[in-house]
Amino acid sequence: MSGGKAGWVLLGGAAVLAAGSIGYNVIGSGESEAETVAASETGPSMEELRAAANASSDDAGPWSELAFAHFQRNEFSDAVGAYERAVEIDDSAAALWSALGEARVMAVDAASAAADPLPQIALDAFERALELDPSDPRARYFLAVKKDIDGDHQGAITDWLALLSETPPGAPWESDVVRTIQQVGAINDIAVDQRLATVMETRATQTPMLPGSGAAAGPAASADVRGPTAQQVVEASRMPPGEQRTMAEGMVARLESRLESEPDNIDGWVMLMRSRMTLGEPDRARAALDGAIAANPSRAAELRAAAEQLGVR
Repeated sequence: MSGGKAGWVLLGGAAVLAAGSIGYNVIGSGESEAETVAASETGPSMEELRAAANASSDDAGPWSELAFAHFQRNEFSDAVGAYERAVEIDDSAAALWSALGEARVMAVDAASAAADPLPQIALDAFERALELDPSDPRARYFLAVKKDIDGDHQGAITDWLALLSETPPGAPWESDVVRTIQQVGAINDIAVDQRLATVMETRATQTPMLPGSGAAAGPAASADVRGPTAQQVVEASRMPPGEQRTMAEGMVARLESRLESEPDNIDGWVMLMRSRMTLGEPDRARAALDGAIAANPSRAAELRAAAEQLGVR
């Protein structure tokens, strides 16, 4: 697949993943634009978000929230401006950089035959995100899109499969990665079914809801996020689903209790948010974010960026 309009065939799928990766799930959801905007207005108004951002010179959080709201309303150029201000304030949050890259992609005029579907300024943002966090799923996804647009379809599929293999089962972007692999394989006559099945079979043995396990914590988790031993994870994977959930809920409760005495454990708070989302408890994930920010106000932007990537709103 080459650049120009042809590139936008794939980016239609990329936009779906991008939405899922930060919790929008708008594109392809069946909701009208009016319904989406109406849903976004149940929180702070755009005027309130702008006022909070303009009043913030040393906290990227309000700018990130304003950018999020603009993106949700399909106001991509405005989202770019707000994310650019956020990374000026805090240039160390990978999720902010990958969100900026995504907004820059979506701000491109797709109706123009000369438009570059993945402009260099977007690629620069994705590459910066990976410098900060090599596991950032949004940046990895879009850099694989770049390979596909440049004609390296096999390389793109390989990268997406690698991303999928490291994606916790039930993650917001999981189904979109699978769909993209299938679509690109079909368009380019590349067999992907067996490779997908192998990855999915391997992932089926993971127990994603266990705090501290490799599947949930990811390679970047610090050593002070104490969780189950390898033997416990193996034993849990053999349990019936109901027993797995009961075990997971118990471990999440213990993590919550530990955070009461270790409120500065940022990795622990992120793990709690991830676990609550995996358990299907978004309200409690949001409560965890609020608690984390209250305990660590100086790291609010970092926490909000992590929450955004997990789909916590």
